[in-house]
Amino acid sequence: MVTLVQTLTDHVDDVNCCAFSSTCLASCSLDKSIRLYSLNDFSELSFSPLKGHSYGVHSCCFSSCGNFLASSSTDGTTVLWNPQCGEKLAILKQPSESPVRVCKFSPDTNYLVSGAADGTVALWDVRRKKLRRTSIVEDGSIIACGFSPCGNYFITGSTSGELTVWDCQMKCLLNVKTAHDLGVTCCEFSTQPIKDGSRLQGFLMASCGQDNRIVFWILSNAGCELRMKYTLNRHTAPVLSCCFSSDGRILVSGSVDKSIIIWDSISGVPLHTLVQHKRYVTACAFARDLPLIATGSMDKTVNIWRIGLKNTSDDHLATKLRHSVQHWSEDEVCSWLSAEDLQELVVIFKSNNIDGQELLNLTEKNLMSDLKIESLGLRNKTMRKIEELKSKIESTCVGIPDEFLCPIARDIMTDPVIASDGYSYEREAIENWINTKKRTSPMTNMPLESTLITPNRTLKMAIDRWIDAQQVLQMTTHQK
Repeated sequence: MVTLVQTLTDHVDDVNCCAFSSTCLASCSLDKSIRLYSLNDFSELSFSPLKGHSYGVHSCCFSSCGNFLASSSTDGTTVLWNPQCGEKLAILKQPSESPVRVCKFSPDTNYLVSGAADGTVALWDVRRKKLRRTSIVEDGSIIACGFSPCGNYFITGSTSGELTVWDCQMKCLLNVKTAHDLGVTCCEFSTQPIKDGSRLQGFLMASCGQDNRIVFWILSNAGCELRMKYTLNRHTAPVLSCCFSSDGRILVSGSVDKSIIIWDSISGVPLHTLVQHKRYVTACAFARDLPLIATGSMDKTVNIWRIGLKNTSDDHLATKLRHSVQHWSEDEVCSWLSAEDLQELVVIFKSNNIDGQELLNLTEKNLMSDLKIESLGLRNKTMRKIEELKSKIESTCVGIPDEFLCPIARDIMTDPVIASDGYSYEREAIENWINTKKRTSPMTNMPLESTLITPNRTLKMAIDRWIDAQQVLQMTTHQK
């Protein structure tokens, strides 16, 4: 369950960024100000707003210790503030004097990175408030940045679509030229490192961009490899922001399509879609110790949401909106294995190309004969987990009108189409069926007269109305 608990309307121009400390929320805007709110009652602090920039403020962030707040602006500066009283501690001028688009603290607060419109990257010594090193990317503006949880590396993203990995000596370790078509808009690390037992393997990072995608990456422990894990394509317009929950289980994203999507970051399935904002969603942030999300928009508002993290797997609406397990990629199956404490099977499943559909069709005989899993206990545990997964899938169908479910995937349809057999299917499901099942009807098993499919707009409108009604019903029930 996700509930809107407060809408803040103090800014008079686009909200560009939001950030939480343990005690307050900060938001910054094109109106040149940074505003601070108490997490106790969301009232604005007495010394807010902070006004130290001469142009719009693009980014703001708190240090992990909570002693510093940083803000960056078109005026070419990054300002350090004392968030307890609003005192300006330092003005850090970008060496190139170019507009500063993003700033981020390292986890230990020793460093602050600022990225500018001309591609310059500045690394600052926070304690001494002095420039440590600077570098530049060849193409595009730097508008995204994130530090790895260990603090040894940071990644910058540019409008040219590049992701660049740096160490804290400003040495460029690697560069991914085409991470996002048309440009990267945000990159954020999960706070939870990826481990194999007690051994650190790497760090999970999400990037989003103008290509409407969110991409999950794994940065190796040595910082010398950035491997794509999987891609999320639910948004229908550029994705402008994303952030992880403190435990790394949840990702939130905001988009030009005016929506906010809350994802299970392990499986990549969407749990909730929020559509309260009236214009582009430019910012999102997760509170560190509270189940709160803040989202900012070009509609000049900041919305604060309360999320029931412990109950997300049982949320009725969430199950209706998530992707079918049958559509999981091999990497998503491996993520599920790890989440279910079956890490020892990841290599076996990967080498045998087990995707979501193969996973659901596995039997104990397959595990023993085909996958060569000798341990009876491990086979039994695996089958038990698969059966639990199937039960969850079946539970998602309870209460949904049957005509809203794709006959192939048994999941609620988002893009229903009519095939030549007269039945409606999810577009992706029937296209895959036609390409792999010898062009027979999934319903009658008779040959399809044609492979032509046409949109079922009437059904789509009915499904959309039903989902909207469920959202209203759920919100009303919660308020009561």
